[in-house]
Amino acid sequence: MNKHRTKFLDKPYLLWSILFIIAPLVMVAYYAFTDRTGAFSLESVSQIPSYIPTILLSVLYGLAATAICLLIGYPFAYIFSKLSVRRQQMMVLLVMLPMWMNFLIRTYSWMTILGDSGVINNILSSIGFQPLKLINTSGAVILGMVYNFLPYMILPIYSVLSKLDNSLIEAAEDLGSNRLQVMQKVVLPLSIPGVLSGVTMVFVPCVSTFYITQKLGGGQIVLIGDVIETQFQSANNYNLGAALSFVLMLLILVCLGVMNYFGADDKNDGGVII
Repeated sequence: MNKHRTKFLDKPYLLWSILFIIAPLVMVAYYAFTDRTGAFSLESVSQIPSYIPTILLSVLYGLAATAICLLIGYPFAYIFSKLSVRRQQMMVLLVMLPMWMNFLIRTYSWMTILGDSGVINNILSSIGFQPLKLINTSGAVILGMVYNFLPYMILPIYSVLSKLDNSLIEAAEDLGSNRLQVMQKVVLPLSIPGVLSGVTMVFVPCVSTFYITQKLGGGQIVLIGDVIETQFQSANNYNLGAALSFVLMLLILVCLGVMNYFGADDKNDGGVII
């Protein structure tokens, strides 16, 4: 009876995977390798090389935003992992608080802050400085990525750091290691799984984003997510959009595989993909 119950409990997950994971991937592959009539065609795939510069630009922006998130997120996660339990809970709440708001609202708020007549430029004008060009720039796009996805870097790293065995740190200190050496030889190596998870969770949405570039980049910065969105929404070219989505999916799978390879230990634990 228990075995039958176990098999029954697996069915909803299997159904969910088929409907929302396997079926969309099959549809993307179908449109990528067919034409408008539904016949097999490589026309859309043959257009992919012309979008390689856009793909590389997307990767570059994703790497820049991920690196900034890591530089900000790791010290932040380390500091509040050393606080008392109650303060840790409060800090986690503060990190997650912006995520409770809609993604669009968060992005629009930065348009208000960075606009030509926004908060920052109004302050600069009031103290006698010339307004700055902050919106519709590469910096604004990367700032939007960092702001929206920084919690996805902080939380995995914090989760690992908060569970570190303090006896290992104490042992390193007893053996004569200073704080820098403890950080380099104990804390950093043990926190690698959290870092890899955070890097993956930030890099993947940064590469595929399109709304941030449209609102904070003013349409002047076009990433692969923008191209795909245009093909589906404006150009009604589902085949090319699916082909580009297929390439983006392969890129993401490669990134996940690399992270999993470097994150796994001898027991195949600690990787991004389990």
